[in-house]
Amino acid sequence: MSQTILVTGGAGFIGTHTCIKLVESGFAVLVLDNFSNSSPESLKRAEYITGKSIPFIEGDINDARLLDEIFAQHSIDVVIHFAGLKAVGESVQQPLRYYQNNVSGTLVLCDAMQRVGVKNLVFSSSATVYGDPASLPVRESSPTSATNPYGRSKLMIEELLADLHRADPEWNIALLRYFNPVGAHPSGRIGEDPGGIPNNLMPFIAQVAVGRREHLTVFGGDYPTPDGTGVRDYIHVMDLAAGHVQALRWLEHRRGIKAFNLGTGRGYSVLDMLKAFERACGKSLPYQLAERRPGDVASCYADPQLAADELNWKAELGIQAMCEDAWRWQSENPNGY
Repeated sequence: MSQTILVTGGAGFIGTHTCIKLVESGFAVLVLDNFSNSSPESLKRAEYITGKSIPFIEGDINDARLLDEIFAQHSIDVVIHFAGLKAVGESVQQPLRYYQNNVSGTLVLCDAMQRVGVKNLVFSSSATVYGDPASLPVRESSPTSATNPYGRSKLMIEELLADLHRADPEWNIALLRYFNPVGAHPSGRIGEDPGGIPNNLMPFIAQVAVGRREHLTVFGGDYPTPDGTGVRDYIHVMDLAAGHVQALRWLEHRRGIKAFNLGTGRGYSVLDMLKAFERACGKSLPYQLAERRPGDVASCYADPQLAADELNWKAELGIQAMCEDAWRWQSENPNGY
């Protein structure tokens, strides 16, 4: 019998792509999303791609009564917890909002899970928990420390989940530390659709390519990197989605709490990504250098070996596929959903 997975934030960029992989892998999916940074249209398109219905409930993880209703009405086996605010710059300006939504929301969710004895959780963490890495590539054993409230909220959640497991070893938790998710579903029907000015590089470049923005703003050209721009480990969202399926399989036969890096192990600079995107869309794209952003680090990329060894997972798609798929999505959906 297939397991039922509650996916919080399942209408978001990573959430929708993961829902597709889950359905294709035979899991039953129930989505909870408040659509604060996503659209019900993304789930409709996920249904079109999979040919299966993806039931969803509109609501908030901070709503304890709603969570109790969901767990009472549905037989949930595992929760994949994506729901959270995720813009580094915004978190610096609105720390209370980030702690309220991300940390407090996770507490409310875990409390509801505990009440019904659902103790399997895959948590959407982030490479920002490594702060400004002392050495590269970063391993799961590298020191953690965040440079902004967004990263600190992820780190606090990891720590509260570790405490939860120490208090009750029946909790079974995979902490997935994502590096920089980009790309889109190869169908071009779903992709990243940020509200307002994009905080992440790839949708910003894509919006320049499609004519929605005049030029790319590159934050910081004086980092100690090969070309002066920030270096990140970009990972295709479909590879990332596959990592969640592998994490569920790991939870089926393991007990405990463990962190895994989901990255490619390669760092690319902002200008590397810009050039790759220019190849994908067939035109040159203007950019301007600006001051560094507070909370950004010079360079960060993963050692993904642990995920290969324990989850039997590794990233398959390279920088060109990331850019081509992102461009297909953006060019076919110039204004998003």
